[in-house]
Amino acid sequence: MQCELCRQPAGDLLYQDDKLWMVLVDEPGYPGFCRVVWKSHVKEMTDLSAADRQHLMDWVWRAEAAIRQTMRPAKINLASLGNVVPHLHWHVIPRFEDDAHFPSPIWAAPRREAQARGGPDLAARLRQALRTG
Repeated sequence: MQCELCRQPAGDLLYQDDKLWMVLVDEPGYPGFCRVVWKSHVKEMTDLSAADRQHLMDWVWRAEAAIRQTMRPAKINLASLGNVVPHLHWHVIPRFEDDAHFPSPIWAAPRREAQARGGPDLAARLRQALRTG
């Protein structure tokens, strides 16, 4: 099976270096949902060197900070699942009290319709926050 994360994942590219990508995911109802994806095919955090783990987590934290600064969510969810695609990546998900699933996980049954937020310039605002944060 071809790993979909071994090539640049779908979404607006917010940042990349030689080791990872950060993308703004097109997730209906969840504007601001980002993924930080390790470029090489690595399955678990402990497969990385200490320096690479630090680099990856630094960018997960930068994504969280940029989302908080830009969107002011009630909460940020961080998840590294990889059950379907065993390729190291982190989900950074802004949560709002009026999102479709709050306070449940976004993968639970929805409780209400999602409210619109984010706007067409969200990727640009997140990139700016990453540069200045």
